[in-house]
Amino acid sequence: MSGSRLLPVPDALVGERVDAALARMLGLSRAQCASLVEDGLVLVNGVAPSKSTRLTAMDLIEATIPEADEVPPPVTGMDILYDDEDIVVVDKPVGVAAHTGPGWSGPTVLGNLAAAGYRITSYGPPERQGIVHRLDVGTSGAMMVAKSELAYSVMKRAFKERTVTKIYHAVVAGHMDPPSGTIEAPIGRHPSREWRMAVIEGGKAAITHYDTLELMAGASLLEIHLETGRTHQIRVHTAALGHPCVGDVFYGADPKTAERLGLERQWLHAVSLSFAHPRTGVLTSVRSPYPPDLARALELLRNPA
Repeated sequence: MSGSRLLPVPDALVGERVDAALARMLGLSRAQCASLVEDGLVLVNGVAPSKSTRLTAMDLIEATIPEADEVPPPVTGMDILYDDEDIVVVDKPVGVAAHTGPGWSGPTVLGNLAAAGYRITSYGPPERQGIVHRLDVGTSGAMMVAKSELAYSVMKRAFKERTVTKIYHAVVAGHMDPPSGTIEAPIGRHPSREWRMAVIEGGKAAITHYDTLELMAGASLLEIHLETGRTHQIRVHTAALGHPCVGDVFYGADPKTAERLGLERQWLHAVSLSFAHPRTGVLTSVRSPYPPDLARALELLRNPA
């Protein structure tokens, strides 16, 4: 079985190669998207392109993503940040999904844990057993999975009731005004571009708290705490204020800056989780370091040539 998706071309990706654009739109690696093109699984206006085909504003992409016939290979670079009898917290790399789903044939957190011999609770839907929260494919950082039934019940409720403190770091374009504050704006599907989210009237309530940690030329490093957990919330809220995450051309970031910094995704990282341990109640904090691509981009912003 396979999943097929129709994708209009966002304004920010006009002129991009089809493989590079698909990587940003689907959250896959560029190599994965190039393979889809080479295998004839991508059409542009009904015609099979080469991977170097440049996109125009009126193009319509149809991408067919085959489902995996076997367990994906273990993920390289997915370190374990914390592990005990109840929970495991992984350092999820970019390009890795939390679990399998329609249209996803790439690596997953659950698949990697299984390949490494971890026993995960059987609680939860079959394809999401042990999953108590998720990170987007294109977001890296600390992610928890339940190993015991107790942990699944307790932590699922804790995330739902927002008693877990999730801290993100983001580098955004420009300088926030004020430097610390709260963004409260409803988020829903874009009325004419359903493949993306937007601040819209009648959307779901969304609240984002931020503090500026560092100012650089043309960019800021923010610490962000989410009070709600809407799809693409940080990316949508910062973009709505005119300060998209650096590298996030999908939501209006400058593609030339992304290229200069070597970024193929948004500068956004889940740096820490703090929670009451499901068995002991002891306050537990786990922290994830910046991955190499984000650390390198941050260093270039701090020390421009």
